[in-house]
Amino acid sequence: MFERQSGGTAAILVGLDLGRQGYEESLDELKLLASSAGIDARVVVRGRRERPDPSTFAGRGKVEEIRQALEQFGARLVVFNHELSAGQERNLERSLGCRVIDRTSLILELFARRAKSHEGKLQVELAQLEYAATRLVRGWTHLERQRGGIGLRGGPGETQIEVDRRLIARRVKTLKDKLVKFRRQRDVQRRSRSRGRVTSVSLVGYTNAGKSTLFNCLTKAGVLSADKLFATLDTTTRRVYLPGAGAVVLSDTVGFIRDLPHSLVAAFRATLEETVQADLLLHVVDAASPTREQNIAEVNKVLEEIGAESVPQILVSNKIDLNGTAPGLERDEYGKISRVRLSAKTGDGVETLRQALVEAIASRHPSAIQHAALHTA
Repeated sequence: MFERQSGGTAAILVGLDLGRQGYEESLDELKLLASSAGIDARVVVRGRRERPDPSTFAGRGKVEEIRQALEQFGARLVVFNHELSAGQERNLERSLGCRVIDRTSLILELFARRAKSHEGKLQVELAQLEYAATRLVRGWTHLERQRGGIGLRGGPGETQIEVDRRLIARRVKTLKDKLVKFRRQRDVQRRSRSRGRVTSVSLVGYTNAGKSTLFNCLTKAGVLSADKLFATLDTTTRRVYLPGAGAVVLSDTVGFIRDLPHSLVAAFRATLEETVQADLLLHVVDAASPTREQNIAEVNKVLEEIGAESVPQILVSNKIDLNGTAPGLERDEYGKISRVRLSAKTGDGVETLRQALVEAIASRHPSAIQHAALHTA
């Protein structure tokens, strides 16, 4: 079944229904990922299987359908909405005569394009190398040959794949050492903020939920905000003054996504530590998204993975201008603010969020309010 798309590199998208929940939503997300990476998705090839084919994931008949689509639409790239093994990727490329990538590769490529800071680039490179280390067989036709003899880098009897693994391992160690230094610098900054009784607030949420737009609205920071997945990859931190609460450090973080590659969760742990160390999380949700509840669950799952599940959070239902919801706030059974409805784009409800922040900080850190009052006086 073909579904025509439009937009860079001409590609065929492949999404197979394996009977799991969220198939359509995952496919829509793949289209957004492709578009954000500058890929012109000419067509989507769909199908249904009980389980992946061990050799090609899609099966012989579906591979032939993909090959016909490549010829019909003039594409030279195939993007699978699944994680392929190195063998499946190699077999598909041999059968189709073009480059084949999976969802994880696409996300890694997108991260590599979007990272701006030195630390962000190091984290992306680390994730790419750790991913490549598991797929070294791909593309090599000489792996069974041994390298040996005087003056050869590999040494007597060392195969090419062993050389590659050793080089990758060496680079991975270098990257991890550099990232540790960045982590230590952030630890010093956090201890300084702690001594100064500065409350730390992190914006988290599903990618494209509007975190950066809200961050700009609260801080006037001018951070890139765009209707693209992973528009923000590097954590940006700004100090904001809230009347009644004093100085607050606000951090904008990378957005989460379904099936986020574990290599990226690990590589970006240093960046996400801003979330773990925060006093309060603003969990930004796209209120107009039909999958908002699933997105909330996915974000909470990743927060649990990085050890931030116990950090207090306020849900921020953003983009209410798209669904006609009125701005306001909701409280839980204990009277604490649990949700704020707003539009970061129009500004409606943003002042309510500021008031909610002051109230939340006062309930958790009354000493910080007293400290702010003294300085105001």
